[in-house]
Amino acid sequence: MAVNYTATVEATGEGRNGGTVRSTDGLLRHRLSIPGELGGAGDATNPEQLLAAGWAACFLGALRHAAARRGIRPTSTAVTAEVTLQHADDGGFSLRATLAPRVGGVDQRTADELAEAAHQACPYSKATRGNIPVTLAAAAI
Repeated sequence: MAVNYTATVEATGEGRNGGTVRSTDGLLRHRLSIPGELGGAGDATNPEQLLAAGWAACFLGALRHAAARRGIRPTSTAVTAEVTLQHADDGGFSLRATLAPRVGGVDQRTADELAEAAHQACPYSKATRGNIPVTLAAAAI
C-alpha cells in the first residue's frame, strides 16, 4: 500500500524579510526574518533553519530505520543539520549542508555505514542529491 502525505505551507508578506509561513492545518506558523549575520533583524526563523529542521528530523528517521534493518539497537541517536546560504558564482545564492548524525553504542565504522544508508534513503537527501554539496560527519558516541 502506498503511503502519501502532502504538506501545504503558504508564505506571505515579504517572504524571508518579515513575512510569515503557515501550514494549512495551522500546526506550523512562523514569522520570518533575515538572519543577523546577513544584515537582517535576526528576530525570527528563516528558510535555512526550516530546511535544516525538516532534514534533521527526516534523516534521523532514516538513520533509525537503517539501524533496525541491520538489527542494530543504538543506545541513542541524534542528527544535527547545518544548512548554509552562500553567494553563488552567478551572483545569486546557493546552499550547502552538513549532516552530523550521532549514534550511541556503535563503533565509528558502523556509525559511518548507518549515516550513508540514511543518506541514500532519506527523502530530503534524495531531493537535494546532485543539487547541493552535502557533507556527512557521523560520530559514534
